[in-house]
Amino acid sequence: MNHREDGYVPIRDVEDAQLGMFDKPLPCFGCGIGWFFFLLGFVFPLMWYFSTILYFGKYYNKDPRERSGLAACAIAAITFTVAAVITFLVYLL
Repeated sequence: MNHREDGYVPIRDVEDAQLGMFDKPLPCFGCGIGWFFFLLGFVFPLMWYFSTILYFGKYYNKDPRERSGLAACAIAAITFTVAAVITFLVYLL
């Protein structure tokens, strides 16, 4: 083991230099922006559209853990749009 006088030296993986890059917790109570906006979208659906813009703008390149939540928001936005259009067409006819 590598020791210093003030404590232990962290072990780093030589092959993967970005190993500790995503060790910090995600924002929005630890669930990430994507999943937070997904849940918030049930109250305020415009958040799904905002998250879809983030998804197609490749916001998840900053942190790959955000990708699944942003993709879920994009799917929810499409589903909500289709449901709203069908409801609107049925209401008119």
